[in-house]
Amino acid sequence: MARLIVTVFVTMDGVVQAPGGPGEDEDAGFEHGGWQVPYVGDDFMALMVDIFERTADHLLLGRKTYDIFAGYWPKVTDENNPIAVRLNAMPKYVASRTLSNPLEWHNSHLLEGDAAESVARLKEQLDGVIMTQGSSDLIHTLQRHDLVDEYRLLVNPVILGTGKRLFAEGAAPTAWTLTESRTAGPGVQYSVYRRAGKPEYGTFLLDDEE
Repeated sequence: MARLIVTVFVTMDGVVQAPGGPGEDEDAGFEHGGWQVPYVGDDFMALMVDIFERTADHLLLGRKTYDIFAGYWPKVTDENNPIAVRLNAMPKYVASRTLSNPLEWHNSHLLEGDAAESVARLKEQLDGVIMTQGSSDLIHTLQRHDLVDEYRLLVNPVILGTGKRLFAEGAAPTAWTLTESRTAGPGVQYSVYRRAGKPEYGTFLLDDEE
């Protein structure tokens, strides 16, 4: 059975919308597209290369992120670009009710029907690691149905105050264990959280204070 990992660029206030550039995702009038770019350095890129080459076997995307990726990465044919080489070759799965087969990007497969049910089946059918990137609407669906096994968060030192958030109302209550943490570029904090079961609860109050 495959593990499902969410790798995501996120601001300090939890925004994940349009990190890569203006016009990437302007839903709800979002005006801050490209907020990730000033924080991308050599360390950051080395980390992303490692993630794609070493720990991602399959890519899972929502419709909007798939369109962005499919419009860019197939055009990057430089064999010295390890991310492009890996993305263009690896199996890609798209959860969408509006796309239709055949998908043009090499080795892309459409998941039909309910997204949560399709992804749950995919996890059972595959081995290794399924990685989701971008795809905030799909991530919210995965969170509601408790399908995420690990988060790889790249937290950027910026607050935007508006935009789509990583976590939305209705996410399944889950506890996580921090397994790795380091800086990755100018001020970017990379943290890996692995599923640890259900949350535990306690109280700071003493018995005579209740």
